[in-house]
Amino acid sequence: MPGGRARVDWSLVTERTLVSQLQSREDGPVRVSGWVETVRDQKKVQFVILRDETGAVQLVNPATRPDPDATEQDASALALTALISELSTGTFLTVTGDLKHDERVKLGGVEIKIAGLEIAAAALPETPIAADSGLDKRMDWRFIDLRQRRNNLVFRIQTTLEHAMRSYWVERDYVEIHSPKLMSTPAEGNAELFALEYFGDQTAYLAQSPQHFKQMAQAAGFGKVFEIGDVFRADPSFTSRHATEFTSIDAELSWIDSYEDVAAMQEELLAVAFQAVADKHGDEIKELFDIDVVVPTVPFPRIPLAEAREIVKARGYDIPRTDGDLDPEGERQISAHVQETYGHQFVFITDYHPEIRPFYHMRNAETGLTASYDLLFRGTEITTGAQREHRIDVLEAQAVEKGLSLEGLEHYLDFFRYGVPPHGGFGMGLARVLMLMLGQDSIREVTFLFRGPTRLAP
Repeated sequence: MPGGRARVDWSLVTERTLVSQLQSREDGPVRVSGWVETVRDQKKVQFVILRDETGAVQLVNPATRPDPDATEQDASALALTALISELSTGTFLTVTGDLKHDERVKLGGVEIKIAGLEIAAAALPETPIAADSGLDKRMDWRFIDLRQRRNNLVFRIQTTLEHAMRSYWVERDYVEIHSPKLMSTPAEGNAELFALEYFGDQTAYLAQSPQHFKQMAQAAGFGKVFEIGDVFRADPSFTSRHATEFTSIDAELSWIDSYEDVAAMQEELLAVAFQAVADKHGDEIKELFDIDVVVPTVPFPRIPLAEAREIVKARGYDIPRTDGDLDPEGERQISAHVQETYGHQFVFITDYHPEIRPFYHMRNAETGLTASYDLLFRGTEITTGAQREHRIDVLEAQAVEKGLSLEGLEHYLDFFRYGVPPHGGFGMGLARVLMLMLGQDSIREVTFLFRGPTRLAP
């Protein structure tokens, strides 16, 4: 209709009842869709557990079997019984029938007596993975693995977590950015980079972080920005907490006086996000993961790195690293100390030596240490944050000190040649937060499709 509004034929719009809505409906006709979780094909009655994205419901059918002695049998009842008998786990279907509330039914107190059944897509009878399959095999068949209620829940938690963080920032006038993942120069040095051929004789690099672009936004006068997006690390590591592609949660803000401004924002952000997860999913997390979501109190404990190393040593562990940083066991030890001393699952480790920090971290004029921190959660580092160096002469000197080419950093350094306010920010790994929140042993368990040195599919 020119100049008017198009009409919608509502008869063509699918009306679908979700399993989670069944308890609130009255007894009577209903239509639900999902996939077959289990079939119990008994002589006199058939039970099917149908699951959709919101839950599971029991379907029941009084079985009609062929009877050679019967003079006449209901052909449609025979066909329905035969069809149910042949259902495979994972088959997607739509069922119509009569909803009945019955408190004796363990699965939600409702069941559906099947009137009709329409198969959308039949599954092969032999499922390639089982409940006791190893993690690698489960990753090979991730789309089937994710049908499990427990695994499915992870990504509902992820959605709630991200939404809460976005809401926190948006309510405080942060600007969401989407930085490019193709870069002409390395973001933070020449290590751990994926290089690829670009048009002509150009070489492009997959972004290790949005760091340079977050800082560009400060030079552009954005003030406060955030990004939730993928980053890439050519790190041939096979640990439980590393991936070659992962989702990074980043924020940057202007006009700060210290890295404490960044840390204070991050701890408040996490408290808000954890509260949202606890409110929406706490009971289900307890049921399926046996984990209580603990909403952290603020402020989080803060311990300088040098002091943390001494505490770890006093606990009987000698850190083997020679660069002055904590190793994974050291992180676990200092976190155990914080839990025992302060009853807290988070701790900021502060004041890192510049040798183990990027060139763009500001340094304390008195101590020579960087104005930076790592945030540990349940014994594992999830964040690096810092005040950035915004003075061009100091920044260039620190880059040269690190052995970086100023020519290769020209685009980045231009931000600072034309003015940039004092600023800082952090980057946080989403998968690590989820892994630790849910008490999992590997980020693979909480990543939709994991990418590592030996995994590019599915």
